[in-house]
Amino acid sequence: MRRALLAATALLSLASRAALAADTPEAPYVDDRSSAEAVVRSLYSAINRHEFARAWGYYGDTKPAKDFDAFVKGYDGTDRVEVKTGAVSDDGAAGSIYYNVPVAIQATDKQGEAKVFAGCYTLRQVNAQNQAAPPFDPIHIEKGALKPSTADFDEALPPSCGDGPPPPKKDTALEQAKKVFLATYGDQCDKDRLANEPEVFSIKYKDKNAQPGDPDRETRLFHFACSAAAYNESSVYYMTDEVDGVRQLQFAEPETDIRYENNDSNGKLLSVTVIGFQTTGWATNSDYDPNAHTITTFNKWRGIGDASDSGTYLFRNGDFSLVQYDVDASYDGEENPQTIVDYNTAP
Repeated sequence: MRRALLAATALLSLASRAALAADTPEAPYVDDRSSAEAVVRSLYSAINRHEFARAWGYYGDTKPAKDFDAFVKGYDGTDRVEVKTGAVSDDGAAGSIYYNVPVAIQATDKQGEAKVFAGCYTLRQVNAQNQAAPPFDPIHIEKGALKPSTADFDEALPPSCGDGPPPPKKDTALEQAKKVFLATYGDQCDKDRLANEPEVFSIKYKDKNAQPGDPDRETRLFHFACSAAAYNESSVYYMTDEVDGVRQLQFAEPETDIRYENNDSNGKLLSVTVIGFQTTGWATNSDYDPNAHTITTFNKWRGIGDASDSGTYLFRNGDFSLVQYDVDASYDGEENPQTIVDYNTAP
């Protein structure tokens, strides 16, 4: 009875492991020799797929272990590896180009524990025109030196390797705005627009309490295009400064009570009354004017544009404020808006 129970337990364990293996998606196959960083990514594709002979083949005459068996054994406990590459520098010498690639990896073992390593890989590309007979020698890894890193994986990548200049300093505010935008609107926006870089503006201004000689303050404005319908395009704006960090811009809009003769919107317009205010994170058919420091919106209620609403938002004292709002509520084939909010004109 005990033997039967043990056998059943063993079979259940094997079945569970098989189910887990079936649920785990296979790492993508990447075998790309077109650039130095592509070779590094191909190396870790092979490691993730346990195709160690392929991984071994990305190295030149100098191998990463004393023999192939030792190389394979070094990955016994590894479940998966994530890799990042940085700005590549290169140096030509005697018919070859040497590439220095900053690399960071996060290796997760079979118990789920992750460790971060960082360093540099050196790769060599022998001039193809000088290789007159086979076997052809493609771009290959000459050496790689990765050391344990205490930094998070996202921050562990070395800024540069070799004698190449360090890459431009990362625009932290822009990257944070992109991350927040994608997290909030990534599943709502058109895919082709998600791939576009946002418009970026710098707004210099004096604080309202500034004293003579005080430096200018700076606010940065990020305009993300999101989606396009038949006649309206929707956008989202983010702002950042040294006090508030990155935040989404909200637009004030009046709530209106619109009355038509006989309650027929195609009939005579009787009145448009402001009954309150609300805010929205969406800007329709918007534009930022860096000279006037204004964002304007224009929302068509139908394609010909004879019925619409539009707002003007002025930057002052570090934020955008609604200063004018127009509504054209008559579906009469003509553009004849009326201003229902006006803070441009003195009372």
